[in-house]
Amino acid sequence: MFEAAKLGRKVNKGLFNEQEPELRTELLEAQRQLLGSNISVVVIVAGVEGAGKGELVDRLNEWLDTRGVETFAFWEESDEERERPRYWRFWRTLPPRGTIAILFGAWYMDPMVQRMSGQCSEADMDAELSRIAEFERMLIEDGTLVVKFWMHMPKKEQQKVLKKQNREDRERWKMAPSKGQFDEYYTRFEQMAERIIRTTDSGISPWYLIEASDSRYRDLTVGRTLLESIRSRLASPQVPRETNYSHAPSLPSDPNAHITILDHVDLSQELGRSDYKKELKRLQAELSDLAWKAYEQKRSTVLVFEGVDAGGKGGAIRRITAIDSRLYRTISTAAPTDEEKAHHYLWRFWRHIPRSGRLTIYDRSWYGRVLVERVEGFAKPEEWRRAYLEINEFEEQLVESGVILCKFWLQISKDEQLERFKQREATPYKAHKITDEDWRNREKWDDYKLAVNEMVIRTSTEYAPWSLIPGDDKPFARIEVLKTVCNKLREELKKDSAQFRKGHCKPSR
Repeated sequence: MFEAAKLGRKVNKGLFNEQEPELRTELLEAQRQLLGSNISVVVIVAGVEGAGKGELVDRLNEWLDTRGVETFAFWEESDEERERPRYWRFWRTLPPRGTIAILFGAWYMDPMVQRMSGQCSEADMDAELSRIAEFERMLIEDGTLVVKFWMHMPKKEQQKVLKKQNREDRERWKMAPSKGQFDEYYTRFEQMAERIIRTTDSGISPWYLIEASDSRYRDLTVGRTLLESIRSRLASPQVPRETNYSHAPSLPSDPNAHITILDHVDLSQELGRSDYKKELKRLQAELSDLAWKAYEQKRSTVLVFEGVDAGGKGGAIRRITAIDSRLYRTISTAAPTDEEKAHHYLWRFWRHIPRSGRLTIYDRSWYGRVLVERVEGFAKPEEWRRAYLEINEFEEQLVESGVILCKFWLQISKDEQLERFKQREATPYKAHKITDEDWRNREKWDDYKLAVNEMVIRTSTEYAPWSLIPGDDKPFARIEVLKTVCNKLREELKKDSAQFRKGHCKPSR
């Protein structure tokens, strides 16, 4: 694979000085056109040590308008990064539409370091590479242009470069080989790099192998490739896809399909007032104790609340927030802001994932993509159809990193909803809860019921199951939610936290 990056190609200084001004002008023009588009650009710069990755990125920042470019290096993790799932740090760096992010190593760096140092097995690395490929596919199908450059050079050239670097510079890099191990290191690293590139190279996310022995050739080649990639993407409004989601399987539309999971929720269940008060006091005390234990064990918790309008989400959440306010925060999800619309829809949820030991409550969540956005037509069919897979992958990452995840759907009857709507209109301090949109959504009751049915079927997984809560009787619903949260926390806090990991590459046993 790497023979094409060892041909000794060079560009003399005169030719470089002749071609650089034109390339720079064209890149600035492409960047200007990008600014008015719905396209974001992620440039990944990776490769062997000594290949001049830092020099290359400095050159790109010199050529481009830095007001539309951000550069990120993923060296040592900060405290807040260590306390969250691994991909949290990458989601934070994803550029808004119309801008560019340059990432050193990106999501490839940790798997490379861990595999080279023997901290993860080949199977672990293969699993992580599959996750990376899926992650990039998700970004690309949302409109992101991912341009990946691998800098390479022959073994002798690399050895010369590394010898020139003083000891202090070399110690900055995690994978720099010692002199006596250089030959073995180079061979192993090249084999690993070939495996990574072959596994994650695709038609919508290709790798570009760049010969890096000559810095002028390297920089011009990368600049031209980036220019052509941006131009090509701007000229083609059609987002590249590997899957045809317009023909993705869906639930049947015959009359029997209208008998859904929600029709089997027993809404007649009730709880007496005295029993409610006694259970509420007991469960809130237990939840408070469990929340502090989770804090001590550094296990974070995510609670997701979805349900029909007036289904009782707010009341259930208030009973949970009887715990110490320093331990939790509630995220109320409304229509996305301009900043949020400029990113992938999961971006605004990733950034609120709690630190270790804390609890985040989502009052409505990422499931809006397959509910309101689906029913109201805010998302295209291919967008909400692919969201089931994206959501399952997102939740799997949360759980495997140690997050305790509970998902609730609060269901009430159509008659009960009407009664609650009327009560809200008649009660001054509740009037703000009822809007014209609530009445419009009520007219689409059956459409939402079918969407919820498919959502539960496709996203109720072994690691993140749905809890369907009967909500016609508010006391019963609130106690059921509290019981479920307490049971889940009690069960999870018995587990050994050492089993959880931040990614597929973990230390081999």
